[in-house]
Amino acid sequence: MSQLPTKDEILQWISDHPTLTSKRDIAKAFGIKGAARIDLKRILKELEDEGHLNKRKKTYRDPDKLPPVSVLQVTDPSGDGDLFARPLEWQGEGKEPVVLVVPRASDPALGAGDRILARLQEVKAEDHQYEARLIRRIGQNPHKVLGVFRKGAEGGRILPIDKGDGKEWQVPPGATGGAKDGELVEAEQSGPKGRMGLPRARIVTRLGDPSEPRAVSLIAIHQHGIPDDFPDDVIAEADGMKPAGLSGREDMRDMPLVTIDPWDARDHDDACWAHEDDDPRNEGGHVIWVAIADVAHYVTPGTALDREARKRGNSSYFPDRVVPMLPDRLSGDLCSLHEGVPRACIAVRMQVSADGTKIGHRFVRGLMRSAASLNYQEVQAAGDGDPNEKCAPLMEQVIDPLYAAYEALVSARKRRQPLDLDLPERKVVLSEEGQVTSVDFAERLDAHRLIEEFMVLANVAAAEELITRKSPLLFRVHEEPSPEKLEALRETAESAGMVLAKGQVLKTQHLNRLLAQAEGTEHDELINMSTLRAMTQAYYSPANFGHFGLALQAYAHFTSPIRRYSDLVVHRALITAHKWGKDGLRPQDIEDLEQTATHISETERRSMMAERDTTDRYLAAFLSEKVGGTFTGRISGIAKFGVFVKLDETGADGLIPMRNLGQEYFHFDRDAGTLLGSDTGTVISLGQRVRVKLVEAAPVTGGIALELLELEGQSMPGGRGGHPGRGRGKGGPVRRKAGKAKHKDAKVKRKLKRKGR
Repeated sequence: MSQLPTKDEILQWISDHPTLTSKRDIAKAFGIKGAARIDLKRILKELEDEGHLNKRKKTYRDPDKLPPVSVLQVTDPSGDGDLFARPLEWQGEGKEPVVLVVPRASDPALGAGDRILARLQEVKAEDHQYEARLIRRIGQNPHKVLGVFRKGAEGGRILPIDKGDGKEWQVPPGATGGAKDGELVEAEQSGPKGRMGLPRARIVTRLGDPSEPRAVSLIAIHQHGIPDDFPDDVIAEADGMKPAGLSGREDMRDMPLVTIDPWDARDHDDACWAHEDDDPRNEGGHVIWVAIADVAHYVTPGTALDREARKRGNSSYFPDRVVPMLPDRLSGDLCSLHEGVPRACIAVRMQVSADGTKIGHRFVRGLMRSAASLNYQEVQAAGDGDPNEKCAPLMEQVIDPLYAAYEALVSARKRRQPLDLDLPERKVVLSEEGQVTSVDFAERLDAHRLIEEFMVLANVAAAEELITRKSPLLFRVHEEPSPEKLEALRETAESAGMVLAKGQVLKTQHLNRLLAQAEGTEHDELINMSTLRAMTQAYYSPANFGHFGLALQAYAHFTSPIRRYSDLVVHRALITAHKWGKDGLRPQDIEDLEQTATHISETERRSMMAERDTTDRYLAAFLSEKVGGTFTGRISGIAKFGVFVKLDETGADGLIPMRNLGQEYFHFDRDAGTLLGSDTGTVISLGQRVRVKLVEAAPVTGGIALELLELEGQSMPGGRGGHPGRGRGKGGPVRRKAGKAKHKDAKVKRKLKRKGR
């Protein structure tokens, strides 16, 4: 464009392209170069002074919006009794927005001057622009307890479900919250010890029957000893944090970095951007930027925040809640890469060739500003040619280049051949009341794979960078299968008519060939499950033993320091190696790396078990209303005491006890991993298709008991398939082991002989 745009044209551009409103974006849109940029700056300043940009809530430098989690100060109530608050972190250049505080019944009373951490939602109202829901009052961190309420003459008591917490809590008459005797409740300390020497508590949440779905994740959290209550000094440190500035950082705020997460994500710890490489030596290549929240700036070694983060090791995720590694002030606010908000980051610029090979990288400590917070589904739709209003303006500059770079990485992945298992992930869907509405299998999109490939590449770059700089770090290690497990997998494959070659150094490509043989056959799921079982469990270590599953020689976790302590250690190692500041690894931290690696590997397993137990309980609760129904599934495990079945509809794992297999006795062959019928010779083995009856589903334990009706489409021998009342304990004869039966027959004959009969 040869002349400057009019003010109306600029305002129209900002309205049509809400994520491309920087001076650089506007200049590029209208073809403004060189000295003409000075005139553009003057026009934008005039628009600001005239109030046009502020009215539209769009500025040419920074979208005037508050982050989703923010610190507020409560103001005096209005004449109508409404409670308003002012944002303490307003960075816009217009008038600060008005926030209406929407209290819940369980919230404590708030007064003028109180500082609160709140979750915000933008609204269109005459007297306010945001509504706030209280997370907690800053400076207050009452101790919480989960337990069963026992009603008494004056209030009642709470019996904690945590076995390590032996003391009871006294609940005064006015603090029961309407709880009934026997209900599971969550309470917070409301005062010192009462007359009976017990600490006093106020019930804040009624969870109902301890066996109800809303209670199961809390029970798992306490049973597995996952800390879910931050100490006062940790909260105080987090509350005292201020947003990081530009000092000592590279200014990345003009880069159109975007976050891509699940639609319901509350924190955003990674952002990315890609573009064509203009280096003539890398024709057809790409530049990929991955920026990660700079948690190390806020969580420094030796502080209360650091000790608590290390103690937790990682965040734990459940269908209805998250137990974070860091307090909300950090995880949901200062360390979350919210759209349009300046945030500290550590980023890596990676050069990738046309065939997806990484040919170089460079790490920086910067200050970024996310151009957009996107979810996987809308990015996938945009990639498929159907962008929504948010993605449409980003197609040319952001989304198309991301997919182009991803296609190159796919080529490199095919050459590398990481383990390609096809095991769909279960997702429990809950209603607002905490009831299970459905059990779905998580959708796998190219948008998911795109982010995964970018993160893997960034993790590799971090490991290689620190190895080159001879810096200590924590590696993510995944060793190859043991010979015993590999032989068991080979036998399973052979029984299904497939081949896993012997006499060679095992590589993931060999396993992928086996998985390819099974794909689309009746043995597909069996081979995938058996291959997964052959794998060792990944862990953290200061020594590098490679990552077998990803087919990588060196791998470190760098991309999620909000939720993994291992990544925070890697960030500190990068800070020390690049001499970016004094918040890197200390000599003491380096000495403790082995101990830290062992500890966080254990906390990771603890979270996995708690998450699995919770999912099992939710599934049992979901199926408890379907007892007596029939389901199809596949045998996923065989033990001396029965057969495990994975149900098709929900992915739930149930047990068919020996007594529910039929009237004949089944011999367990440990070496073959099969059951053999003593009368008919029926063989029960892994991967077989079954139809079962649901006998019991216990939400409290997560146990699911089944009865076998059909095996591979055939009723069980003897014509009893599908009929109730069969099996031991239900009128059917008990079949003994052959040896025991012969022994008893001989004993009877001896008695008869002595009696002369």
